[in-house]
Amino acid sequence: MYDDSIQTTFPNQLNELGKQIATLSPVVLVLAAVFIFGLIAALIAFLVFNSRANKQRQAEADRQASRSDKSWHALAPQTVLSELKTTAEHGLSSEEIERRRAQYGPNHLPQAKSRGPLLRFIVQFHNLLIYVLLGTAVITALLGHWVDTVVILGVVLINSVIGFVQEGKAEDALAAIRNMLSSQAMVLRNGKRFAIPAEELVPGDIVLLQSGDKTPADLRLLNTKNLQIQEAALTGESVPVAKRAEAVAENAVIGDRLSMAFSGTLVTAGTGTGVVVETGASTQIGHISTLVSQVEMLTTPLLRQMAVFARWITAVVLTLSGLIFVFGIYVRNDPPVEMFMTVVGLAVAGIPEGLPAILTVTLAIGVQSLAARNAIIRRLPVVETLGAVSVICSDKTGTLTRNEMTVRALITSDERFEVTGTGYDPEGGFVKDDKDISLADDPILSLALHAAIACNDSSVEKHGNEWRVHGDPMEAALLIAAMKGGIDVYEIGQACPRIDVIPFESEHKYMAALHHNADGEAMIFLKGAPEKLLQLCTHQRTQSGDEPIDAGFWHGEIEHLAQQGQRVLGIAYKSVARDLRELTPAELEDGMVLLGLFGLIDPPREEAIAAVKECQAAGIRVKMITGDHSVTACSIASQLGLLNAKEAITGQDLDRISDEELHRRVQEVDVYARVSPEHKLHLVSLLQDKGAIVAMTGDGVNDAPALRRADVGIAMGHKGTEAAKEASEMVITDDNFASIVHAVKEGRTVYENLKKAIVFLLPVNGGESMSLIAAILFGLTLPITPLQILWVNMVSSVGLAMALAFDPAEPDSMSRPPRPANEAILSGFLLWRIVLVSVLFATGVFGIFSWSQQHGSTLEEARTYAVNTLVVMEVFYLLSVRYLRVSALNIKRLFNTRAVIIAIGVVISLQLIFTYAPFMEEFFHTRPVDFAHALEIAGIGLTLFIILEIEKLIRRKFLIN
Repeated sequence: MYDDSIQTTFPNQLNELGKQIATLSPVVLVLAAVFIFGLIAALIAFLVFNSRANKQRQAEADRQASRSDKSWHALAPQTVLSELKTTAEHGLSSEEIERRRAQYGPNHLPQAKSRGPLLRFIVQFHNLLIYVLLGTAVITALLGHWVDTVVILGVVLINSVIGFVQEGKAEDALAAIRNMLSSQAMVLRNGKRFAIPAEELVPGDIVLLQSGDKTPADLRLLNTKNLQIQEAALTGESVPVAKRAEAVAENAVIGDRLSMAFSGTLVTAGTGTGVVVETGASTQIGHISTLVSQVEMLTTPLLRQMAVFARWITAVVLTLSGLIFVFGIYVRNDPPVEMFMTVVGLAVAGIPEGLPAILTVTLAIGVQSLAARNAIIRRLPVVETLGAVSVICSDKTGTLTRNEMTVRALITSDERFEVTGTGYDPEGGFVKDDKDISLADDPILSLALHAAIACNDSSVEKHGNEWRVHGDPMEAALLIAAMKGGIDVYEIGQACPRIDVIPFESEHKYMAALHHNADGEAMIFLKGAPEKLLQLCTHQRTQSGDEPIDAGFWHGEIEHLAQQGQRVLGIAYKSVARDLRELTPAELEDGMVLLGLFGLIDPPREEAIAAVKECQAAGIRVKMITGDHSVTACSIASQLGLLNAKEAITGQDLDRISDEELHRRVQEVDVYARVSPEHKLHLVSLLQDKGAIVAMTGDGVNDAPALRRADVGIAMGHKGTEAAKEASEMVITDDNFASIVHAVKEGRTVYENLKKAIVFLLPVNGGESMSLIAAILFGLTLPITPLQILWVNMVSSVGLAMALAFDPAEPDSMSRPPRPANEAILSGFLLWRIVLVSVLFATGVFGIFSWSQQHGSTLEEARTYAVNTLVVMEVFYLLSVRYLRVSALNIKRLFNTRAVIIAIGVVISLQLIFTYAPFMEEFFHTRPVDFAHALEIAGIGLTLFIILEIEKLIRRKFLIN
């Protein structure tokens, strides 16, 4: 129990403390007031915005719930027109248009109200680590150390500005999707054609489409003529889709709704007429936009861990400071003002002020390194998240594959040829039984290629080192195959000009062309669906001449190619009379001769195959999520070497399977085909529920919701849509899946270096804190002043820790499994290391301080020796901490980066200025260090290094991990 004298004097001492605070500079008081009110404002702003955001999300959900659920694709054209009260011949009347415009609103995507710049900036301060830093700034200001105050506030400001800028970019995903919509539309109203702004369209409008148009709304097609639409951005399919007016099954997925033209997709060929059935947010692209706006972006593992770490640091420092304050007043009977300033020094010693700066710099170095490897990072913390990725969900088209159709096989009645080379580069040739084949050796092969050139509306041309395609990708692939055989496709076109053509139509599934050569001979060349050609052809070409067609043989070959995931085209010809000038379908009904089958595929990238293998070695599961057909997806997955490439789950399967069953199978199955944006988003969420850190790659607008939800969204920079790029955290500029592997490796390196920086900084702070606590407990003089502590923390500690950010990757970084998502930054081993080194630091600092005073040194001299000992111990500890489990006693390991040499040189130079410069003596109360004491200080640092190396040896010997 305390005596009455203590109880009597304590209120008086508190009054004295109040008077002391009242004498502080008005600037300090203003700063403290700003800090307090700033925190209150940040909390209020955060709560207000959350309330508004929740209301906006609910309103968006209500709008989505009211979205039309009518299966327009499954209804007959006349039924659709009747439902919408319009006609294909006249369209809507002016009065009806105005009424519907008022009912449905403009045909554009709604833009959710976003918080203003001031509110966005204030919310950046709503973070515990920021509170700790602001509190530290107030403390240093109360101490009158304005330089340190400015430095700490600068760190806070930089971090807040980065967050402010990055948050603004997150909203660009919705803007990018909005920009995909068409700006103009050709419509039929009151029986007349008009070109109007697309946003004026209403359900029931009749829209006319032609090649080159961007579809302005979701249309139910009424009639088509050779209409083909590129839907890769929505479905992931690499080739245009042939559209038709006939209804399709009600449960057809997006890619199979051939009777629909979706907003934002591109007409590549033909013409068509459709009736508007959905506008604005009710379109498929609007639905995706809504998904993107509703997806909540996850915080990164590092930021979650740093939040926990900040809470622990704050709790420990504040609790310890409070206990020491009470101990000093009630046990040691020290004046409250003196104890207050001592506790302030303890708080400064315990808080690693330089850690946010180290974190930012380390991540920034990772960003620069990745930029050199064609990976652009849009959010700094994502660099570290890459190192924790355990599953990569990859889109197929354009990501794992080249998004360039390639002829892989050519089958005639006598031979099967393999076509080498990939993409739109004519490097390659024809191989049979592992031997190169010349066209001169096989007349049928040569004729089939000539027919493919003649019956073709596409072209290819070389720009620099890149071949560009104009027209249908599959037709372009046929031209490239002919060029691989040494044929000049342009010369053939001039030597054998086209006289007439029957364009490809989805109704008859073929294209036919009539050509006359220089000798006046006439031929019909036919290309199309193989099943259709088998109906038209009566014969097949063999080496011995034309023979009756063997339909069973060809059906078997078609099935064989389809099982390999290849799209199949048939090619045929027929000699006709020289005077034939007009081509009609009747000319194809007799005498057509089948030449062969082309097998085409969008092949996997060769570098992607190696990248998948490296991912698997690193414990990362690669899953393919595509809008393409399951057979094609499994074929590509097999070529890529995915672990489970034989089984695929389709979008229809996902709708049937229960969540419980899906939770079980999602980790086993690696191929998902014919999936919608909702399916992709759901799969990513399920994997995250299983504890996986998920990276999602993609290039289409259909990938945007999943990209935004994933821990790391990765967009393709070359062929990716702006919507995909803006929804992602990383963009691969070379569209190379292999670049992701480099990014993962860099992410693992960044995390290891951050751990080293933390394990380096905490013992320094721990040693400082232990020294102060020991002095307070035993009533001794403080060995280091708070100002000197700030010098060490903000100059030497930060300078040396920066060098760790440049450490290279460890040799086994890509042979270890990814770390668990919930792994704490500080493991048991690291905590032991921190305690051990903190004790050694405190012993070294207190040891030389006490030793010096006992041998006649003044207080200022002893403190100068203590500060220099602390810095020298940091230098030796830096050399040791770079290798936590292996010996650092190796010249190459000690100085294998220029950053280490530069950092040590800079810190030693600054410490010499600190010790010997007269102006520093006035500011920090330092004194010069003589040669004898310099040797003692160096000896203490070397002793620390030796002790830590012995500890490593013991741990290795007894296999303690």
